[in-house]
Amino acid sequence: MISASEALERLKRGNRRFLAGEVAGVPRCEDVRRAELLAGQDPFAIILGCSDSRVPSEIIFNQGLGDLFVIRVAGNIVGISQMGSVEFAAQHFGTRLVVVLGHSGCGAVRATLESIEQPLEGCSPDLLSIVDRIRPAVEGCYTPDFREDSEVSMCDAVRANIRASVEQLRHRSRVLERFIAEEGLVVVGAEYSLATGEVEFFDGVPKGA
Repeated sequence: MISASEALERLKRGNRRFLAGEVAGVPRCEDVRRAELLAGQDPFAIILGCSDSRVPSEIIFNQGLGDLFVIRVAGNIVGISQMGSVEFAAQHFGTRLVVVLGHSGCGAVRATLESIEQPLEGCSPDLLSIVDRIRPAVEGCYTPDFREDSEVSMCDAVRANIRASVEQLRHRSRVLERFIAEEGLVVVGAEYSLATGEVEFFDGVPKGA
């Protein structure tokens, strides 16, 4: 088991390799690595990210098979199954870093902001449930001038939504609260830029990391 700080640094180095175009440096389908993983897994970080096809965690962090425990859901929200998945990885694999990974231009966040102005029509109850989870976090980012100032509102809302998910993981699970208090678990928020490919860690980053 590696510390949260070491895991975070490993992710940062991986993202730098991705930005430098060195993604081929990690063997992803090597026979030996697959054989090693037959006995079990030992992921060094848990990533709760958005389902957006442009934000695949293993690629943007330049990691290979067995390195990351990835949970993906539209809008990087925290529902019951997402919370349980994070608890499972922290408890069974000893993983000590959780990253809530949002991204610029998130469609789920944009839809939620637009729904404040005009309720969504023709959406299934399941889809609306995602919007309903995001809404409390981003309502404060909405202004009457949203259409004219949408990019500023979007940037603020994306980060507000990430922070909300971070807070839920920190404070709505007894399991995770205990790991944070007693066993060095760290939950941080990060945003991936679709334009640059860079990941910025901005919420809950340990000092010196």
